[in-house]
Amino acid sequence: MGERRRLPAGAGACLLAVAMVLQAVVVLGDGGGLLDPRELEKFVDELPDMPRLRGYGVTDGGALVAGNLTIGMYDTTWKFHRDLPATRVFAYGASKETATVPGPTIVAMRGVPTHVTWANHLPERHFLPWDPTLTTARAPDGRGIPTVVHLHGGVQHSSSDGHSMAWFTSGLAATGPTFSPPPYAYPNQQPPGNLWYHDHAMGLTRVNILAGLMGAYRVASPAEEAPLNLPSGEAFDRNLVLFDRDFRAADGALFMNRTGNNPGVHPQWQPEYFGAVVVVNGKAWPFLRVRRRRYRFRILNASNARFFRLSLSGGIRFVHVSSDSVYLAMPVATDKFVVAPSEIADVVVDFAETAADAVVLRDDAPAPYPGDPGEKAETVAVMKFVIEGGATAEPEPDTSTVPAKLMPHYPTPDAREAVTTRRITMYEYTKAGTDEPTHLYLNAHSFMDPVTETPREGTSEVWEVINVTEDNHPLHVHLAVFAVLEQRSLRRVDEFRDCMKRRNDTRACGLARHLAGGRRHVVPRQERGWKNVFKVRPSAVTKFLVRFKPLTDAEESRFPFDVTTGPGYVYHCHILDHEDNEMMRPMKIVR
Repeated sequence: MGERRRLPAGAGACLLAVAMVLQAVVVLGDGGGLLDPRELEKFVDELPDMPRLRGYGVTDGGALVAGNLTIGMYDTTWKFHRDLPATRVFAYGASKETATVPGPTIVAMRGVPTHVTWANHLPERHFLPWDPTLTTARAPDGRGIPTVVHLHGGVQHSSSDGHSMAWFTSGLAATGPTFSPPPYAYPNQQPPGNLWYHDHAMGLTRVNILAGLMGAYRVASPAEEAPLNLPSGEAFDRNLVLFDRDFRAADGALFMNRTGNNPGVHPQWQPEYFGAVVVVNGKAWPFLRVRRRRYRFRILNASNARFFRLSLSGGIRFVHVSSDSVYLAMPVATDKFVVAPSEIADVVVDFAETAADAVVLRDDAPAPYPGDPGEKAETVAVMKFVIEGGATAEPEPDTSTVPAKLMPHYPTPDAREAVTTRRITMYEYTKAGTDEPTHLYLNAHSFMDPVTETPREGTSEVWEVINVTEDNHPLHVHLAVFAVLEQRSLRRVDEFRDCMKRRNDTRACGLARHLAGGRRHVVPRQERGWKNVFKVRPSAVTKFLVRFKPLTDAEESRFPFDVTTGPGYVYHCHILDHEDNEMMRPMKIVR
């Protein structure tokens, strides 16, 4: 689709990412006005390190035992910038006084369970607009804000997975049909790596996360990680949670347009949300003081729909050590990379590589991504690293390293182990005679249609994901990890798309014929390992090896809990606005 249908109604083309730094105050249809991002001085707020919560206990004898946490969701305020008033948000925290956006970073230990009681303290009404014409979680009396927490990348029983219909309102006054009572149990019996937690309530995910309900989660394994000797400690190992937001000029309130692109069908829903202000760890365009040495940055894109294509000034490279929740077998150096919504890039940056006194983290991805052919987005700032001592500062002694091998002992993806091949087609439907979308389906099914994907525990499958839309859809599969085997463009895609929308039958529509001679796309080296999110290229077929068994060097075939019981799992596009309408499907694991 073209750019027009992705723009919030009444805002005009000045909301495109390519004009982020040039945007003027925009008069909106509901009487407000957007803050001109030029009015916010960059690099005046120091990057916060979010509070850390220990997801395990320690006995008097030093043994590690299961941890028990209570984390609430609170209606509170947060300062996104020195010159903005405190902004109303929904935030996670151990208390209302300590709640933050993003929420506290939970640090768990591999093999030691973490039990979390997620407590909803939110009010009866949302302060952001939501669309009742979508399939949406809601209490019978309409009172209360439904929420449920998904630990993204976590390997847990489906009753603790944050199923979209397992929602609950404040005080458990109302609950969804698949609700499970607290606490949620996270076994943490998975490789060390980076996860994140966020709201997952049906039809409300995009507004609840936009309001602030997200946070980082780490699974640590000292026995495996210490020998790597990567930069460590709170000073040199930092989470960076990136997202974009719009604010009202009058009061600094978070802004989400109340009028949809297709109001005759959906009064409020829009295909993608893009904000003009880039936020990192809850601060707009922050800075971080660093020394001339190596740092580790765990970069999460927590945006609704914005992709970031990141680079560093000063000629510095990124060295990738893990992707999403799993370490790479060996490090990969890049000058620039793309991180999609919900994707995590774990990188080492060595500030001794530059003689500059400051380094800027930059983004030049078009919005929507990948944009029109030949489109070139403007390069905009994300945050600044200020090197202590300035340009004359000498590199300091640094005992950290990036080893030549990281975690090569995890199983190598092998398509020959697949027991079956599934085809998953991504559709976008539009209102007749317009270019405006009405809904997005997987395999022509809504979320509420019966389960059609029933993988067997202990097996792997090949999934051929066929994207007949013009959007790049970051695919996320709950419980499983996957590896990308191939990406190839479709030929005569309009002809194939029209046939598939009529028949939903890849054989009848000649998939093999439309793939023959199609361009093969190189998968970036840092994305060739095991992942839980991958960018499904538009007008192309992406082939995955999806693993429905634990990822361990022992090659276990069963999970440490019964995956066949409970509400089951889901897979979906992680552009939140797409997921909410309804590019998400249930999945039931069998034996």
